[in-house]
Amino acid sequence: MLFTSQEELIQHIKGTARLDNRGIKIENPDKFKSRLTDDLVKNSVLNGSGEIRGLSRFIIKSAALEMGIVSSSIQELYDARGRGECSGFTVPAINIRGMSYELSRSIFRTAQKLNSGPFIFEIAKSEIGYTFQQPHELVPVILGAAIRENHTGPVFIQGDHFQVNAKNFATDREKEITGLKNLIRKGIEAGFYNIDIDTSTLVDLSKPTVTEQQRANFEVGVELTKYIRELEPQGITISVGGEIGEVGKENSNENELRTYLDNFNECLDKALKGARSISKISIQTGTSHGGVPGPDGKVVQVSMDFECLESLSRISREDYGLAGAVQHGASTLPRELFNKFPELETAEIHLATEFQNMIYDHDRFPADFKDKIYTHLREKFASEKKDADTDEQFIYKTRKKGFGEFKSEFWNLPDNIKSEISKKLENKLEFLFKQLKVENTMDIIEKTIRPIKISPNLDNEIAAA
Repeated sequence: MLFTSQEELIQHIKGTARLDNRGIKIENPDKFKSRLTDDLVKNSVLNGSGEIRGLSRFIIKSAALEMGIVSSSIQELYDARGRGECSGFTVPAINIRGMSYELSRSIFRTAQKLNSGPFIFEIAKSEIGYTFQQPHELVPVILGAAIRENHTGPVFIQGDHFQVNAKNFATDREKEITGLKNLIRKGIEAGFYNIDIDTSTLVDLSKPTVTEQQRANFEVGVELTKYIRELEPQGITISVGGEIGEVGKENSNENELRTYLDNFNECLDKALKGARSISKISIQTGTSHGGVPGPDGKVVQVSMDFECLESLSRISREDYGLAGAVQHGASTLPRELFNKFPELETAEIHLATEFQNMIYDHDRFPADFKDKIYTHLREKFASEKKDADTDEQFIYKTRKKGFGEFKSEFWNLPDNIKSEISKKLENKLEFLFKQLKVENTMDIIEKTIRPIKISPNLDNEIAAA
C-alpha cells in the first residue's frame, strides 16, 4: 500500500512503533519485522510524496539502529587483513541493480544460513543513473531487508566506481570533479561508509613514463580521498578503494601498482597530514564489466591473468598494508573459477551482471513484461546500438537500463514471481559465498568491526527525498 499522508503512515505503525524527537521506539519488534516493513520500504521508494518517502526512510533507518543494524565501514577488517591477521576468503560485493529489496533479502538470508560475516552491498555511479536509485533511497531498502530477515550487526554499503569521466574531465575539470564530490557527499550522508573512487579512466598510456601515465590517476584520487576524509562522521574511517587500470583495458602490472601507491601515499600525506590511505586496490586482469556478449547475446569466455591477480594482491598486502587486490567484472565468469579467488588471497570481488541476467532470464519472469521492456529499449536507446551489434548483443548490453525505465513495474511484480526469482538468486549466492570461503566467518567481523551508530535526521531525509 502507498500512504496518502504522513498521518496515515504514522497511524499504520501505531502499536508497533512510535515516533519521538530523535527517532522511533519499537514497541512490537516481531510485528515490525513483517509486512509492515515491506510497506515502509515500498513507500520509501515509490510514494509520490517526498515527505512520505523521507519519513518512511527515517523510520526504517531509526528502527534498524534500535535493532542493532548499523551501516558500517569495513576498514578495520581490511586493516587486519593487511596486517596478516586474517586470510583465506574473498569478500563478495554485490551490485544492487534491480529487484533491490528481494536481492538484498536473499543476500541476508544466504549470509545467515552460512554464518557469513563480510559481504558488501554496492551500487556504481553509472548504476545510480540508469536504475534511478539515489543513495538516500537505496540505503533504507537494504536496511529494510536487514530488518525483515532479522539481521543484526554491521551492514557494509559501498559506492562502487565513483568514476571520473575522462572526456568530461578534459573539457571541464572542475565541473566533473565537483559533480563527483557532490555524489560522494550524498553517499556519505545516506550511509555509504565504503567508497571506491575510480580515477583510472585518467591513466594515459601514451605518456613516456609510468609515473606520468598514472599522474592524473593518483593526483585526482588523492583530491577525492582528502574530500572523503574531511566528510567522515565522527568515529568512522571510510574504507576507500583505488584503481590502477580501467576494467576492460590493458592488464595491470607491478610497476604500475608501486608507482600509483608510492605517489598516492606521498601526495595524500602532503595534502592531509596523517590521513588514512586506501584500503584496497582494483586492478585489471582480463575481465570486462558485464562480460562480452557474442552475436547470440551469450557471454564469451575471457582469459584471466591469475598470476597478475595473485602477485599484485600479495604486494599490496605485504608492502603497503592493504587488504589486497579487487577483482571487477567477475559475475559472468565460469563457475569453476570462483574458488581461485580466495586461494590467491583476492581481497574483494564485484558481482553484478549475472544477477541481472538471472532476473530477466528466469522462467517465471513475465514474457509480456520482458517484451515491453525490450521494445522500449530498442526505441529509446537506438543510438547506442553499434553497427556491428546483433539485436541480441544490443539487448544484452542495454537491458540493465530497464530497471530504471520500468522501476515501479519491477516493484509491483506479483509476490509469487518475486519469490521464485529470489529462490534462484539465493541458490547462486550460496554457491558464490561457499566458493569465496566466507562461510563461517562471522567471528572475523565480531573481532574486527566496531559499529558506530549515526542517527538519521528527519529533515535531511525529507530534503533528500
